[in-house]
Amino acid sequence: MNLKSLAIALGMSKTTVSRALNGYPEVNSRTREIVLAAAKKVGYRPNPLARSLAVGRTNVLGMIYPLLPSDLGDSVFLSVVNGMSDAVEASKMSLIIAPVSPQNEQPSYETMVRGRQVDGLVVGRTKVVDERIAYLTKVEFPFVANGRTRIDAPYAYFDYDNDTGIDLAVSFLAAHGHQRIALLSAPLDLHFAFERKESFIRCMAQAGLQLDPRYLLDNTFDRRSGYQAMQQLLACSPRPTAVIVDNHLSGVGVVRALMDAGIEIGKEISVIVWGNVEDTLIGINVTTIDQPDLRRAGAKMVEMLQSLLAGTPPERLQEIWQPVLLPGATVGRCPDA
Repeated sequence: MNLKSLAIALGMSKTTVSRALNGYPEVNSRTREIVLAAAKKVGYRPNPLARSLAVGRTNVLGMIYPLLPSDLGDSVFLSVVNGMSDAVEASKMSLIIAPVSPQNEQPSYETMVRGRQVDGLVVGRTKVVDERIAYLTKVEFPFVANGRTRIDAPYAYFDYDNDTGIDLAVSFLAAHGHQRIALLSAPLDLHFAFERKESFIRCMAQAGLQLDPRYLLDNTFDRRSGYQAMQQLLACSPRPTAVIVDNHLSGVGVVRALMDAGIEIGKEISVIVWGNVEDTLIGINVTTIDQPDLRRAGAKMVEMLQSLLAGTPPERLQEIWQPVLLPGATVGRCPDA
């Protein structure tokens, strides 16, 4: 039975029946009870597309993502996406991920927003100055940022505490006697990389440790660039005795470069990587700054976006979770200590 047939059977207009089924407040309680009871009796199920059109919603959440070659094998990215999928399925919604080229990312946001193709967006890889977030804020389109940015407007975001994570890493290395500590960063236009480097500089100063500019390298965001950056550090004299890598994709390349160079990791040079590298088959228990519950984090972002769509102000939807340090075999006493 369709909506028209149900309305005829009840002797009501299609509009009244539709509004009763969708919980509109202007329909009195008695009428709503009659409609719901009749719908249940005949086994009526509303058409999802028609219902979404009636309430002005698509029941679809989206993510526009300029995929890198490494993303499809990235366990961190996949864990977050799986958590998002779990949450939208539980809510009888859908999730679309639109892969785009970097140069077409901003136009894709504008096209998706103008066409109202989704109800809300999750914005990944946030930048220090992020034109995507500026645009979405300006047009008042619902979004949750996976990361933070610099903007003079309230916005909903989910992030891990970059400052705490770097503090854990520097403190752990200093406790093992390391003083010559290097930092390998992702591109510094990415907010997490910028914030982690700022935190590193502050933590080194607080620990009374001197910074060597040669030990601060950026633009490492995959295995190859991590490998090449580590080779550059190995060419320094003196070499750093410890390296912090601010992203797991580069971390795999760093570990491989040390292994290929015959360096005994954890004895000659210590390494801490931000992010899980368990599934990379590098065959070593790496000391990591771990972001716990990634799957739950993905679900949390969907829940936040749903709350935003329900009317919760964005300034009340700002979450920062704490990372933890997981000791492994790649950190040992400084050989110079």
